[in-house]
Amino acid sequence: MKIAMLSEHASPLAVLGGVDAGGQNVHVAELARALHRDGHQVTVYTRRDSPDLPPRADMFGVAVEHLDAGPPCAIAKDELPPFVPELGDALTARLVADPPDVVHAHFWMSGLACLPAAAAVCRPMVQTFHALGIVKRRFQGAADTSPVNRVRQERRLAREATRVIASSRDERAELVRMGAEPGRVDVVPSGVDLALFGPDGPPDRRPRTRPFRLLTISRLVPRKGVDDAIRVAARLPEVELLVAGGPEAGAFEDDPEVLRLRGLAAELGVTDRVSLLGSVAHDELGPLIRSADAVLCLPWYEPFGIVPLEAMACGVPVVASAVGGLLDTVVHGGTGVHVPSRDPDAAAQAVRALLADERRRRRLGRDGIARAATYAWPAVARRVARCYADAASRALRQTEEVAG
Repeated sequence: MKIAMLSEHASPLAVLGGVDAGGQNVHVAELARALHRDGHQVTVYTRRDSPDLPPRADMFGVAVEHLDAGPPCAIAKDELPPFVPELGDALTARLVADPPDVVHAHFWMSGLACLPAAAAVCRPMVQTFHALGIVKRRFQGAADTSPVNRVRQERRLAREATRVIASSRDERAELVRMGAEPGRVDVVPSGVDLALFGPDGPPDRRPRTRPFRLLTISRLVPRKGVDDAIRVAARLPEVELLVAGGPEAGAFEDDPEVLRLRGLAAELGVTDRVSLLGSVAHDELGPLIRSADAVLCLPWYEPFGIVPLEAMACGVPVVASAVGGLLDTVVHGGTGVHVPSRDPDAAAQAVRALLADERRRRRLGRDGIARAATYAWPAVARRVARCYADAASRALRQTEEVAG
């Protein structure tokens, strides 16, 4: 198939770790590459956020095209809605010139741009939200900076997209409650790159400061629960905590979340046991994970969460919030432990029990390796391709019904 993807704020070429650069960037890049390896022709469109970017770049056989919409500079994703019509016009022009078989929108603003573009070339549109505004509002309340019309527009997309791909059973249930027709919502998880993440290979050689090492990998935004990971470390004097993610280490002094987390570590007296590493390249995370005794994933909510899969693939047990997609990927008592979100006492208790039982950690690690293998990107890409084929069949039937 000839596939056009739009990921307006999350370029597959972006450096990970920033406020708006994380799981979606990885998902789009890996899915596009896996589809390409299966013989599909894939073009990923994204907004130009630097004047130095070329019109078109190659990503291991996948074309990445930069569309002009708004000023060519970094803009926080919640400030992008005014430029969505311009993005839609630019995408429409490209698709009219080179029509695909299917259009796949990643995130709600991409969906708004893709609806008119797909209609202009009479092609089906598949929507992946990656995160839902209604869930974000539920957990963040007044701290939610999403545009006021986000939930309304997501409801529209859930109804009007040819098919919708949910990343977990929890997200599918949310979408159906929002008005999506159940028969048009497919659950397809994100995946893991088993070439980068596996039990074999060297661990990170960073010297330990304590007998046990905990690791969290995350964008540094409050909802990711990095502060709770620091509180866990404070309750366990025998552990050190490494935090991978956020800005480059040289930009720490300009980042308010880094300063907040540093202040918390100082307040709790664990500055010597908590290391903020800053942005770490995706292909360097495997050794870091293999060096840890457990990986903490403690978000308030999480649509899917790729990090637990990467940890499981490396054979490292996960202590994860019992929310969203983490309920699907992490098997409680099988590949890790579920704990209530925003409850560092419960998380510390779970970690303490794990660290006291090496045999259990090894068993969870072995079972995690086996489970992660079922999330390999080639298998995920084939499931997505089936969604595309179903969307194309549905669109064809609708066209025939109109013609008839």
